[in-house]
Amino acid sequence: MGDTVLSQPTDPSSLDASQEQQGYLSAKQRRIWREYLTGYAMISPAMILIFIFGLFPVFFALYVSLHKWRLKRTDFIGIDNYIRALDSLIYLILFMLGAGCLFAVYRIIRSTRRAAAENQERPWLLALPSLAYAATIIAFVRYVFFQLPEVLDIADKIRGVERSRELFIGLLGEAFRAETVRPAWLLFVALAAASILLAIIFNHFMRTSDNAGYQAKFTGIWLFLATGMGLLVLTYREIGDAYAEAFENGTDPGIWPQLIMLTSGVVLLIIGWKVWRGIENSESTLGVILRILGTSALLIGAVLLIMQIPTIVASGDKDMWQGLKVTIFFSLGTVPFQLAIALLLAVLLNQKMKGSAALRMVFFLPYVTPMVASAAVFKQMFSSRATSPANQIVTALGAEPQLWLREPDGIFSILANGIGLNIPAWAAGPSLALMVIIFHSIWTYVGYNVVIYLAGLVNIPKELHEAAEIDGASKWQAFQHVTFPLLSPTTYFLSLIAIIGTFKAFNTIWVMRDGAALGTTDPFSVVIFAEFFEKTRYGYASALAFILFGIIITLTLVNNRIQGSRVFYG
Repeated sequence: MGDTVLSQPTDPSSLDASQEQQGYLSAKQRRIWREYLTGYAMISPAMILIFIFGLFPVFFALYVSLHKWRLKRTDFIGIDNYIRALDSLIYLILFMLGAGCLFAVYRIIRSTRRAAAENQERPWLLALPSLAYAATIIAFVRYVFFQLPEVLDIADKIRGVERSRELFIGLLGEAFRAETVRPAWLLFVALAAASILLAIIFNHFMRTSDNAGYQAKFTGIWLFLATGMGLLVLTYREIGDAYAEAFENGTDPGIWPQLIMLTSGVVLLIIGWKVWRGIENSESTLGVILRILGTSALLIGAVLLIMQIPTIVASGDKDMWQGLKVTIFFSLGTVPFQLAIALLLAVLLNQKMKGSAALRMVFFLPYVTPMVASAAVFKQMFSSRATSPANQIVTALGAEPQLWLREPDGIFSILANGIGLNIPAWAAGPSLALMVIIFHSIWTYVGYNVVIYLAGLVNIPKELHEAAEIDGASKWQAFQHVTFPLLSPTTYFLSLIAIIGTFKAFNTIWVMRDGAALGTTDPFSVVIFAEFFEKTRYGYASALAFILFGIIITLTLVNNRIQGSRVFYG
């Protein structure tokens, strides 16, 4: 047996003194900070890669879109590239973005007040260090905006001289020490140091249930407030400049009437939608009246929008609007049909019939086939030659050979002319050349959708179908009320991915397009590619890319709002 050491009672005052001698933070706080630092150290390599290859290209493209950039950077022109593409519509977009930021401020403040009331806390003083955090972020963005041109100018400085590693390092050092860069860097460093100091002070003297959470919310409030006010000021300033220029030229840009009309239309659409959803399940007389009023508001809003949008479209970039029109035709002609066909095939294959495994492989084969190769094959199959497989089929059916990928006329116009009817140009529909590309896209992606639908069908409990049969439901009724609702998460996922995919489609369209189709097969992505690589207008192409990004985000939010609310997850 070893000697037993008896512990002596410890004086609490001496314990507190020993803790103070150990440092500013208590043992629990040091442990928490070690956990935080360890976690951030573990994810820092991934965050660095995401920033370099994900976020930085996006921010750089935004920077390019604000300049007149053709082969090399020249003047800073602000939103002129966006005005050139969208004309007066850009003012409405900026105004709505600014108003949306201010609405986000209201929502965050409301949620913060609710959380503070529930916890019986008063965290409002934490808005002071959060203001320093927001100012630091804005100062960093400002520093990058001043630093980036100096770094980009290195390429011009080394042109025509002997290049070496020492020369590049020297020029890079000069770029970081430039007169316009150094004050921005010092301001960022000073604000960062002030933020750290304020964080230490407020975290020590203010104890709430979630200091970090409150500070994050307040930082978001300051950032959204600054962004919203900045966008609104920019909108009114640009409109003022446009009117001043128009006054000098003796013309009237008509921006304010268009802005007021479009804004009123959007507001009425939102009100009408809210009223419609609020009384959706109402069967009373009052509910019917409100439904009629909601529908009327929707129609009025739509009329207001339709009255102004054609005028704005006529003033914008014709190629961009034509590309958007082609993209919409491509999406509407592809997504519904490929999902419907895939769902039908998946239901049939799920019946455990003979050869279903081989059919699954056959249906999935087009998806794993190299898309460029399959597009090249389709281009030969639908050649304008009379001996092409497609023309041989239509000739055997008694019709005349078609130009297919070289045909710019709309499919509805062609069908109407075939039976002796004339239809207006706006009802011509997608061109025959685009229909061939749509057919190729459906053929390619149906197999992928079939596999996903089969996975969803397998997860549906058989007991539900058995219960439906016991209740006397037919096969169609069981599919309508059991199978299809339970497949809504799968349908939502596939439709979302398909819509985004059609707006980003490029490679197969680029292979199959033909100049004789007069641009009727060029979606938004091809227009951006042509502006960037053929016309070398990098700034304008970057602006178009951000417009496409905004359209995709908007469609995603709308789809999530409309279809996502109807998804049944069990």
